[in-house]
Amino acid sequence: MSETPKHVTYEDAGVDTAEGGRAVDAIKQMVAETNRPEVIGGIGGFGGLFSAAALKDMEDPVLISGTDGVGTKLVLAQILDRHETVGQDLVAMCVNDILASGAEPLFFLDYIAIGHIEAEHMAKIVRGVADGCKLAGCALIGGEMAEHPGVMRPDDYDLAGFTVGVVDRPKMLDPASVREGDVIIGLPSTGVHSNGYSLVRRVIGVDGIVPGTPEAAAKKAELESIEVAPGLSLADALLAPTRIYVKPVLELLRGEAGSKVHAIAHITGGGITENLDRALPKDIDALVERDGGKMGWDVPPVITYIAEHAALEPDEACKTFNMGVGLMLIVAPEDEAAVTGALEALGEKPFRVGSCVPGTGKVVYADER
Repeated sequence: MSETPKHVTYEDAGVDTAEGGRAVDAIKQMVAETNRPEVIGGIGGFGGLFSAAALKDMEDPVLISGTDGVGTKLVLAQILDRHETVGQDLVAMCVNDILASGAEPLFFLDYIAIGHIEAEHMAKIVRGVADGCKLAGCALIGGEMAEHPGVMRPDDYDLAGFTVGVVDRPKMLDPASVREGDVIIGLPSTGVHSNGYSLVRRVIGVDGIVPGTPEAAAKKAELESIEVAPGLSLADALLAPTRIYVKPVLELLRGEAGSKVHAIAHITGGGITENLDRALPKDIDALVERDGGKMGWDVPPVITYIAEHAALEPDEACKTFNMGVGLMLIVAPEDEAAVTGALEALGEKPFRVGSCVPGTGKVVYADER
């Protein structure tokens, strides 16, 4: 004879749908703040709606998509109990990628997997996503908050994002346009951005620490007490959000100097070595200015700190971190002054990274030649 089934609700199983509803209510205004004229309706439907009517004004509109996450930087955010900026990291990793083709990001969607939903905690994360979307000029038109009890710790979470942008094909940037003698111009990063944190975590000794424990509190105090620059703690430097380059670079591309940009590289995982080459044709190398392992520009103190404490050789550092350059633009030498001047007029601080030389599509360094 079978036993009478025990009544078990979804909440008993660990999923709090009521709190999920409160979380959605908490983020509605943040999402609305990112709206563009093309957005139709709001969040809450089965799909995000975005009008494509404006694309008809382009000669040959090309849609470009990008998806990414924040990676293990989230471990550090959880140990330090700081969640307000990782959303910007998420947006930046996606929109900066499609910017490399000259595309304008139109809209963004996020996916948040979490052990247990708390409306206040979720609002902090989504605030960062909304802030990132505003910096990029794209609309946050939807997303998903997935509660995973039994799979993730209650305070554990992961982020993924997806963006769609557009560029008119005649204006799309193409590495095939790069020529021998072209100049590489860099735009500064805000620090480590969102790559290399598996190495960072090993260096600062946070592996195995569970957020919310006395051990985590002690590590938090330690990281907040270490200064990598006057007034800048290691904790603050490591959680500085990834810079979003969309608005100034799109303004540059739409101006008189825009036609002078041949290619763009977003420096993410793999550092300079494994990203700058993605903006090169097969018969050109990028010769990066480096002398005895020292870069030809100022490297953020936090990157220097991690590289020194990891005893990284210059080549290892350059294929792990951005080394202070978040975005690179390749232009003809006769156009360097015009592009640099236009960037400076937009409030940027561009600097020369190197030049293009005959080769096989690789990144090489001046002190290796």
